[in-house]
Amino acid sequence: MQFIDIRTDGLDAVKKRTGEEITVTGCMGERYIGCGMKGGVLHVEGTPGNAIAAYLDGGSIYVDGNVQDAAADTMNAGLLAVKGSAGDALAYGMRGGRVYIRGDAGYRAGVHMKAYEDNKSVLVIGGRTGSFLGEYLAGGVIIVLGLGDENADITGYFCGSGMYAGTIYLRTQKTPLNLSEKLIRRTVTEEEKAQVLAPIVADFASVFSLPAECCLHGGFIAIEADASKPYNQLYAAV
Repeated sequence: MQFIDIRTDGLDAVKKRTGEEITVTGCMGERYIGCGMKGGVLHVEGTPGNAIAAYLDGGSIYVDGNVQDAAADTMNAGLLAVKGSAGDALAYGMRGGRVYIRGDAGYRAGVHMKAYEDNKSVLVIGGRTGSFLGEYLAGGVIIVLGLGDENADITGYFCGSGMYAGTIYLRTQKTPLNLSEKLIRRTVTEEEKAQVLAPIVADFASVFSLPAECCLHGGFIAIEADASKPYNQLYAAV
């Protein structure tokens, strides 16, 4: 394990060790950590700045604290796991890989996430999210667990606004605020919960050493686009 103090060694030192397993210490708002990384493992201590794991194309990034805006922007593959919370525009345009947030996420998480054939983007948020979760969602899976106060709303306003593919799973029975009439809200069956949600949530739980059964406890609802969505013919099937 190699240690790099980003305050003295700089971001270039991190880029030069791509493909190795390193710990980056002393982060205080430095941007673009792990940007475009294709392999290796980064352990990040402190609070990185915007766009950590942007364009991530493989490997794994583990963050002990919080991350700021635009984390995992246009990510292709790999894993970003954050023990704290995330700012706005998390996983914007994400095209593949896994993003796991133990805490909360801000506004516009999962905007325009995508999927193509076997390459499906996965975003799991352990806490709650702000408004416009999954806006213009084009594919992939978003799961919000709302761990903590089970009676609170776990999303903000306009969940799934403009989405035309993919699925948003919420561990609640409450309908999100201002849900568009163009979207379908349905109750997740036990079969779907076991086949689709359980493997993803179990992986999320193992990363953060959480009991998977607690993360899966209770009912889930799913938010999806209506089959009659007018722009479906313009996009590849997912």
